[in-house]
Amino acid sequence: MNILSIQSWVAYGHVGNASAVFPLQRLGAEVHAIHTVQFSNHTGYGDWTGDVFSGAQVGALVDGVARRGALSRCDAVLSGYMGDVGIGHAILDAVKGVRAANPHAIYCCDPVIGDDAHGVYVRPGIAELMRDAVIPAADIATPNAFELRQLTGLPDTTLAQAKQAIAALQARMYPAGPRTVLLTSLRTDATPADCLDMLVGEGGKFYLLRSPLLPVDLNGAGDAVAALFLFHRIVTGSAVAALEAAGSAIHGVLRRTAEAGSRELLMVAAQEEFVNPSIRLTAEPV
Repeated sequence: MNILSIQSWVAYGHVGNASAVFPLQRLGAEVHAIHTVQFSNHTGYGDWTGDVFSGAQVGALVDGVARRGALSRCDAVLSGYMGDVGIGHAILDAVKGVRAANPHAIYCCDPVIGDDAHGVYVRPGIAELMRDAVIPAADIATPNAFELRQLTGLPDTTLAQAKQAIAALQARMYPAGPRTVLLTSLRTDATPADCLDMLVGEGGKFYLLRSPLLPVDLNGAGDAVAALFLFHRIVTGSAVAALEAAGSAIHGVLRRTAEAGSRELLMVAAQEEFVNPSIRLTAEPV
């Protein structure tokens, strides 16, 4: 499997490509990683060094990869944090290029906009670009609950509302692809206080994966989930199988990280969780 992954990069810790690339490689995928930013660490620390790259720089790197003939062998494009609107347009151009070279390739968008704790934390214009141009180009989208509300304007207090919001997002997505939405974090009025839900919708069917809530609040977990879900959706052709595999793996990594008291995901130390999760979680139709 070959995946073009266009996301942020940090030298210290694990977010963006620094969270997505290694799990994909550990599972056996070849990853062509293009970074939208190069930071010393994620911004949650309050200070960092580094630069946001331009859309032209990202586009030039994609062009260079294309000249190696790699796009025809590319099974998927994965995108995450964009940095600025120009990068968003460069990613859309990359998706068009990959689809032209390989019509069977799919595009998985992790629509990074913000979260419940911090609100919108991307630059002006990015949320609107996600809603109006990027999501309509995507085969798979992996928003968190905050991002799903931002993209649809719909509530998710109940499971029925969350399903309605997913269906609304699917209606905007690329018509030729699977139109899969993975809601990576969900707490409805039916979610037990000591649990966290994930919900996937595809083909009019919905599956819920419930996992024990862990005492961690870490950056980068969603980036890893998007990558893991994409990989397993391609391998299995099943949204529910991909949900179970991705959810089980990230739960194992988070559990190991919590036990160690680490502020950063223990991607390397817990890497066996990607290929052989210590706990197998099961999704249920809802």
